[in-house]
Amino acid sequence: MPFLFQFKCTVLWFSCMLMACGQAKKTEDITITPIKTVKDTSLVLAANQTEAYLPLLKDKKVALVANPTSVIFKKDGSYTHLVDSLLAHKIQLQKVFAPEHGFRGNIDAGEVVKDGKDTKTGLSLISLYGKNKKPSPTQLQDIDVVLFDIQDVGVRFYTYIATLQLVLEACAEADIPVVVLDRPNPNAHYIDGPTMEAEHTSFLGMTEIPLVYGMTIGEYANMINEKGWLAKGIKAKLTVIPLKNYTHTTAYSLPIRPSPNLPNDQAIQLYPSLGLFEGTNINAGRGTEHQFQRFGASFLDSTQLHFSYTPQPNFGSKFPKEKGKKCYGMDLSNTPRLNKVSMEYLVAAYNHCLAKEKFFLTNSFTKHAGTKKLQKQLMDGLSATAIQASWQPQIADFKKIRANYLLYP
Repeated sequence: MPFLFQFKCTVLWFSCMLMACGQAKKTEDITITPIKTVKDTSLVLAANQTEAYLPLLKDKKVALVANPTSVIFKKDGSYTHLVDSLLAHKIQLQKVFAPEHGFRGNIDAGEVVKDGKDTKTGLSLISLYGKNKKPSPTQLQDIDVVLFDIQDVGVRFYTYIATLQLVLEACAEADIPVVVLDRPNPNAHYIDGPTMEAEHTSFLGMTEIPLVYGMTIGEYANMINEKGWLAKGIKAKLTVIPLKNYTHTTAYSLPIRPSPNLPNDQAIQLYPSLGLFEGTNINAGRGTEHQFQRFGASFLDSTQLHFSYTPQPNFGSKFPKEKGKKCYGMDLSNTPRLNKVSMEYLVAAYNHCLAKEKFFLTNSFTKHAGTKKLQKQLMDGLSATAIQASWQPQIADFKKIRANYLLYP
């Protein structure tokens, strides 16, 4: 009897446990909250969206406008150049057009880029910098589509957008479609600077836009095409492959320097302001490892500008201004992120110049500024605040036009 009683108790206990577990399982099933699918909001470059543009290139003879920034990034931080990717996908790539600084990006600013062949692939390389800035009908002969993929920095006198405009024009004239792979603009979060005047059109400014125009290269391509800025108002057959998960306030650190003298984020964000020194005899950091993060000259007042350095030839600058001379100026390597074109640096340099007749390279300065007014304002002693205020009416007008061509908020 004791054993039977013990056995019955054991069975009863086991049954109760099963019931309890079942009840617990039932309760748990009722209270479970389904896992929600989280949308991936990470930035996706157009070049990475091969499914969007490879069908546009299939079975066609393709020309590519590219440089070292024309890459497809992988999750581990490595990357594949677009040339290699296209060839791996059996795209009939015929030739590569190279902008300023060349296909490999190792040529000084203003230095002639020569035609040649890519040593890795054997593809023909055609320069679009020097005497030949626009693809010729012969160079486009037998080409079915042109693919454009270059990282820009959103500054009017940075010549990649001039190359874009001339490529669109040449393709429109030849009735060849253009596909632009969009990339972020690291200076897209503001619009500022003097607006270019039509009489000062050059390769440093081909359209009447502010110095910093707040658009990606894809958005700007749409504006060029739709505003009738190509010769005789013609339009290209343009397709822009947009970015995913991007806004104009998205901070973007460039993984590859877009040109030899823009080595890092600090140089890129200061470039709109310090790039104006290119039209003067003041050194803007070329010939140092802090390009566009400092400025100085031997003829600036050392009692007022205490920072000093000596430019020497280096990568990207064989003949820097003030080579071998001790320059006095300002170190801007720790400047916080700007949301304007700062005139404080030019004003300080001009006011503390001991030989003002040496300051301006007038023709170059006018081309960089896009107007003669800025040089006059500096010579007349206007403050940085007054100069910046003078730009605002034209900037307001541009913003209204710009709004029609934006792809991103």
